[in-house]
Amino acid sequence: MSAAHDLPTTARPLSPEQRAADLRAMTEGELDVLVIGGGVVGTGAALDAVTRGLRVGLLEARDWAAGTSSGSSKLVHGGLRYLEQLDFGLVREALRERSLILHHLCPHLARPVPFLYPLTHRVWERFYVGSGIALYDTLGGRKGVPGHRHLSRRQALREFPGLRADTLVGAIQYHDGQVDDARHTMFLARTAVHHGALAASSARVTGFLTEAGRVVGARVHDLETGEDLEVRARHVVNAAGVWTDEIQDMAGGRGSFGVRASKGVHVLVPRERIQSSTGLISKTATSVLFLIPWGRHWVIGTTDTDWSLDLAHPAASRADLDYLLEQANRLLAHPLTHDDVVGVYAGLRPLLAGESDATSKLSREHAVVSPVPGLTIVAGGKYTTYRVMARDAVDAAVAELPDAVPSSCTEKVRLVGADGYEADWNRRHRLAAEHGLHVARVEDLLHRHGSLVHEVLALLRADPDLARPLAHAPDHLRAEVVQAVRAEGALHLDDVLARRTRISITVPDRGVEAAEEVAELVAPVLGWDQVRAAREVRAYRERVAAERASQAEPDDSRADAARLVAADLRTGA
Repeated sequence: MSAAHDLPTTARPLSPEQRAADLRAMTEGELDVLVIGGGVVGTGAALDAVTRGLRVGLLEARDWAAGTSSGSSKLVHGGLRYLEQLDFGLVREALRERSLILHHLCPHLARPVPFLYPLTHRVWERFYVGSGIALYDTLGGRKGVPGHRHLSRRQALREFPGLRADTLVGAIQYHDGQVDDARHTMFLARTAVHHGALAASSARVTGFLTEAGRVVGARVHDLETGEDLEVRARHVVNAAGVWTDEIQDMAGGRGSFGVRASKGVHVLVPRERIQSSTGLISKTATSVLFLIPWGRHWVIGTTDTDWSLDLAHPAASRADLDYLLEQANRLLAHPLTHDDVVGVYAGLRPLLAGESDATSKLSREHAVVSPVPGLTIVAGGKYTTYRVMARDAVDAAVAELPDAVPSSCTEKVRLVGADGYEADWNRRHRLAAEHGLHVARVEDLLHRHGSLVHEVLALLRADPDLARPLAHAPDHLRAEVVQAVRAEGALHLDDVLARRTRISITVPDRGVEAAEEVAELVAPVLGWDQVRAAREVRAYRERVAAERASQAEPDDSRADAARLVAADLRTGA
């Protein structure tokens, strides 16, 4: 075990050593582009810039995907409801990106998923909704996902036996895409590093360096060591999501738009509680209800409400959970209760502020502006179109550079783990036999790691004890925990349990019992002594207790206060 972290990797790792070296390198000389924000758009921008041949730095204040990019509905989709708003351009663009994600950029992390759209009125609704979904298929070019089909009530109930028969007269089935958002974002960061970008999480930008009114870099506080650094760059890209306005303020004023945060809450229930082979989408009075099959669980979401409280730790309230269960139970033959809820998570959507007070009507389209020389800001958009947002931001940034810069090539750049994935999938039975694993286990590993599964398997060969499942979270091998800190950028226990794995929302105790075993495994790689490991375990358990307490509170303000009781080891707050 002691030498496990010294095993070779097949792509440049996100390791503690890489992070320290990259931070040092960022302070030496001048970057071409410095990207602020380690969500999907920021990591995408770093990958875009570095694959144009630029010297690139990427900074994230917390963990990769710690904000919005780990709190989505886990879908890559065109936005069926945007057709009602006649936003055909956005839908066409998103469907093109969906196809790229599913079938070229990261097939190991994304896959098609079927959905039912229940019909409650005869004739006119089937024509109206059917026409919209037919257009959706047409705009998507029908690439990579099956076309839609019309179902009678009997056929719909055959697909989704758990539906109440009196809630529909028929249905239309169509397909969209699904992705593990947190792992996808981490893979973007690792791919950028693999191509030469310098990257560091737990590195908070505290201000900008300016000369003659131009932004020429950033002041950075290393949250792991307490050191303050200066990073110089020819251009800075702000991709901070819901923190966009805060970063804009550092530059001496707001840009031409503002960003509002909309809270989206999701709950997870066991797969066996809803009898169905397909997901479901249904409109509600204030949002859209999704029932999404996700591994051994269903993800049920989402809310869409304004949020003006703590941005780092958005809290789900009892009212949020009541709403989601109530909306799901309108359709389900066997109603869900709070006792069925295994996990809960809340994310914040960064929406471009508009005239409407309803966040569901604010723009999901993105904007790119340069409020001061040397600084480009990108905000808005949706997860599926991250690559387009990143490309547009880098286009704006390099327009100020004196040298000619190649155009974006990221539509051709596969994420690490994608090359060789199909071949590894085809020989998954051999891989299972060679390593003494069940083939279903190897399939899970391939879906999480792609062809980088060989890094995990190398850990098993070096230390067979790592082939054991975690005692209190048996869907994950002990080797995956070691891989999370040696190659996937996890620096804290919370990073492993909440984002590299999803133990914090997929295990009924939310990872409380697994925390000690996980801390024991990562301590040698991260250099923790027993005191530090115990502090990490205590902090994680306090986080879970605070989240549970917030979910019992009746409204946002009380939920926020309950959630903030738990200490944050990165900030000390």
